[in-house]
Amino acid sequence: MRPGTAPRSAGGGSSRAAGEERALTSVAAGDRFEQPEELPRLWHVTLSVSGKEAPLKDVRRALEQLAHDHPFLLTSRYANDHAEIRYWEEARDLHDAAAVALRLWGEHRQTAGLPPWEIVGLEVIDRETYHQRVAEGYGPLPATPVGVHPF
Repeated sequence: MRPGTAPRSAGGGSSRAAGEERALTSVAAGDRFEQPEELPRLWHVTLSVSGKEAPLKDVRRALEQLAHDHPFLLTSRYANDHAEIRYWEEARDLHDAAAVALRLWGEHRQTAGLPPWEIVGLEVIDRETYHQRVAEGYGPLPATPVGVHPF
């Protein structure tokens, strides 16, 4: 027993005798590591917000601050009464990606100085669907140029 450790109770302890070393085990050659089934996936998110008019320079500054605070944002487009934010989210499933997206505007409204607009639209699609839409010439265009731009 190591110094400073308490002895284990008879009912819940190890099956080793006192002083007996624990045997080390290894993985046999050729065995493969199995990935968990619920790995995070990439989701393309488009969040639309709108509300009362705000000065364009204030909207732009707020969206730039949000992009600075959260560099995962790909692009933002804005006008004085609405905006659209597009980005990739890593999440286990669509529900998790949507939940994060629905909290984004409200949680960062004060710190980024975002207008008090409400979320009026949300689209969350998986990476495969995004690329399929782009290849077929419809759906959200690739987020270029990256950054904050007027509509």
